[in-house]
Amino acid sequence: MTDSSHAPADRVLESDARPTGTPVPDPKRWRALGVIAIAQLMVILDASIVNLALPSAKAALKISDTNQQWIITAYTLTFGGLLLLGGRIADYVGRKRALIIGLIGFASASALGGLAPSQSFLFAARGLQGAFAALVAPAALSLVTVTFHDPKERARAFGVYGAVSGGGAAIGQLLGGVLTEYLSWRWCLLVNAPIALAAVLMAIPWVHESKAEGDTRYDLAGAVTATLGLISLVYAFTKAAPKGLLDTAHWTEPTTLFWFVTSAILLTAFFVIENLVSNPLLPMRVILDRNRGASYLVSLITGVGLFAMFLFLGLYLQVIQHYSPVKAGFAFLPFILGITLGAGVAAQLLPRVGHNPLIIPGLAAGSVGLLMLTRITPTSAYLPHVRPAMLITTPAIAFYCFTAPSTGLHCSGP
Repeated sequence: MTDSSHAPADRVLESDARPTGTPVPDPKRWRALGVIAIAQLMVILDASIVNLALPSAKAALKISDTNQQWIITAYTLTFGGLLLLGGRIADYVGRKRALIIGLIGFASASALGGLAPSQSFLFAARGLQGAFAALVAPAALSLVTVTFHDPKERARAFGVYGAVSGGGAAIGQLLGGVLTEYLSWRWCLLVNAPIALAAVLMAIPWVHESKAEGDTRYDLAGAVTATLGLISLVYAFTKAAPKGLLDTAHWTEPTTLFWFVTSAILLTAFFVIENLVSNPLLPMRVILDRNRGASYLVSLITGVGLFAMFLFLGLYLQVIQHYSPVKAGFAFLPFILGITLGAGVAAQLLPRVGHNPLIIPGLAAGSVGLLMLTRITPTSAYLPHVRPAMLITTPAIAFYCFTAPSTGLHCSGP
């Protein structure tokens, strides 16, 4: 017999909403949101926390100028390449289970990276971090949607989720600088282990399980071609980059062209596979839907621009301006303050004006801020040149990260 004492919670978590009747709110939903926020913060934070540790890690492990970016890229590539597969696994294995497994794996990979004896070991550990992050992130987002049913509460939950997503990168810069300065660059990775394990212990009693129904087969061919295609593309850009100050770019060299062609073949194969298989990772109807497709395209452009800015601005402050790691970290404080204020404004305006009036001005401001940063030189001062560009850029992060999750999930289309 079924224990009726658990029925209300099960009904709440197995369905986003019933056609008739109002789901009973989960009494632990706000505690669950805290766990989700911690998990999402770790995923976003780790894309930037090692930025200010790059010079120290590079010197310790004798990493070349060309290869140092793989400390960042190894994480983001596996994260992005496996994100769709991670979402499918979370849906059918169980979102709570996927979150816990992902957090444990993330903690283990972080510990391995922090103890890395060589650059190859570090790159591999960062890639493993990204793979487990690709399991954590979609599970966390799905748990928000199945835990909160009241529109006002869901808007608040997405507000917390968006603020964490927007501020995580800036917080990572600050935390990475402090850890590198006062402990070691290795602690930028080791710090994840206790936090992730603490999140696991909180998730066990506070987060309820939920699963999706339907075909549980996985599109492994799509995941492989997408991930390898993205890796080939980034490697092609690496091969094309100048190897030193007096070197020129290598766009037309056979090795560079080989990797560009390989990337094109693999990514084309991915889209062909998605049109042929019965259980695609990325159904074409999703990206062809005007609202969703535009949301994802803007997300791609925003991520490319802003995360590249965090990487190169961190190097600029340390290598060109000779800031210490902690000083460079605090130089990113305007981002944190601006995102916090921007998220608060967005939270008040979103129910009144909708998504577009927030996203469009935010992206316009971000474009202006990034354009201003292209004008800085080795002699540019922080206060008159760098900080204003930072402050102008923050609305792009705050407004978009606040509204994007609900835009992509609640637009028209199946």
